[in-house]
Amino acid sequence: METESEPYVRLASLRQLHQVMADMNTARSLADTLQTVADGVVTALGYELACVNLVRPDGDLVVAAFSGNPAAEALITGRVGSRESWERRLSMGETWGDLVFIPHTEGWILDDDDVPQWYTDGPAPRFEDEWHPSDRLFAPMYTPAAPGGGSCGELIGVLSVDRPRNGRRPGAWGREALQMYAFQAAIAISNARLRANMQRALVRLEREQQALRASEESFRQAFEYAPSGMAIAEMGGDQHGRILRTNDALCRLLGRPASAMRRYSFSDLVHPEDIGTLLRTSAEGGRAELRLGRRDGTYVWVSLRNSVVADAADGPRFLLTHVEDIEERKRRELQLAHRASHDSLTGLPNSAELRSRLSARLCRRPQSADPVAAIESHDAAFGHPAFDFPPSTESYDAYDHHVHTIAPEGELDDGTKGLAVLFCDLDGFKSINDRFGHNAGDAVLIEVARRLSNQVRDGDTVARLGGDEFVILADGLGRADAQDLAVRLRNEIIQPIRAEGRAVRVGASFGIGWAHCGMTADEVLKSADERMYVEKRSRPKQHRRAG
Repeated sequence: METESEPYVRLASLRQLHQVMADMNTARSLADTLQTVADGVVTALGYELACVNLVRPDGDLVVAAFSGNPAAEALITGRVGSRESWERRLSMGETWGDLVFIPHTEGWILDDDDVPQWYTDGPAPRFEDEWHPSDRLFAPMYTPAAPGGGSCGELIGVLSVDRPRNGRRPGAWGREALQMYAFQAAIAISNARLRANMQRALVRLEREQQALRASEESFRQAFEYAPSGMAIAEMGGDQHGRILRTNDALCRLLGRPASAMRRYSFSDLVHPEDIGTLLRTSAEGGRAELRLGRRDGTYVWVSLRNSVVADAADGPRFLLTHVEDIEERKRRELQLAHRASHDSLTGLPNSAELRSRLSARLCRRPQSADPVAAIESHDAAFGHPAFDFPPSTESYDAYDHHVHTIAPEGELDDGTKGLAVLFCDLDGFKSINDRFGHNAGDAVLIEVARRLSNQVRDGDTVARLGGDEFVILADGLGRADAQDLAVRLRNEIIQPIRAEGRAVRVGASFGIGWAHCGMTADEVLKSADERMYVEKRSRPKQHRRAG
């Protein structure tokens, strides 16, 4: 290449080299780029064989492209050489700038390492710079160095070249051309990798977006067409709890259009008695059973179940609330509870409910500002300790908010108001059952229950104790008030009653007892019962029915 034609050869090579570099940077994929790099060594730099060894993520190098010999290409493409073997090769021989040349006199020690390689036959060199078949020439490819990071970056691969067409070791210009080519190849491979990564990222992003769109559509359909109510509410900020979106099922349940629902939060719609239940419900996975208001002013029992819709970066964003109509279940529960606590014939509270309401007004000791003195007073009055365990502050506090029930003293009305317990027993009821049958008797009991209920105040209790016995609990009465109430109730009961097509009459005897703390419910009822029998015996038998 030191002949007179060398400038012409260099110009032609530069043109070919320029075209190859252009092809490297316009290849459509990483595989095409690697093959273009290998082909360019053969077509533009004048070597018969070229191999691109690419660094894998684990650090080893794989034969990624080969050019010049189809048989050799089929033999070694895809094979892997360890990073350790490659580092030994790149540390041997002569360094020509960034190139590494290992002459055949040294290269024989590499014959048994694990780097994929080919063998070519040929005569021994006849002169000093003639290429020997066992000579090795490598062009390491590095990523471009970062500013201030040194002359080269990270190793991304190695170009292996063999058998120059002119049969000589490359001179200064050939070495410079190969080194420059390796530098440009490294840039092209880095760019191709970047494009490949971007394409994979774009494909992955598109798939994720498709999956997200599909998920959003699935959620929209599940939300809109869910058979039970669904709502999305805002979390945080000034509009916390405001309803943003509702489905058709919730709008139908509450009788409100979606546009109107967006003006409310659930706290605006909940029954006033259930606002505490709503506030105690946890936002995350919270459940509550409460009543929500319909547009017509009525309320419906629902079960609320909350889920938080969170954003990985911003945290909780929205509250998804599932609203299930439980009106029918609640109605059945209330019916069962009513049946358990009320008389099936008259609809009045039964004996168990009467005792429960009476017991709720009674405590086991009188009120005192001094807890110790109160306990001593209780012990003296009832003959047994008020507590069978050491009293605590919590025990005292339980009585601080109790309204103690007291009874009027003596037979005269001293102005004291208390809880009057009127025990009522019907007179002449058994004869009606015997003469006209149980249907007539039931009709009488139902009518008596109605009349008693109509004559008492709101908040008073009329209960059927059993058979033809009724009990009235009337709070806040004095002794005269209780006696007047008994007279009024008796006069109402003795009026004729229509039963089985005929008019019948019953009388009533009343006993008035008084409840006060320290008594049990049974003790109070027994006291009223005893007074009723005293009153019944004190009246002539012929006058009992007429009152």
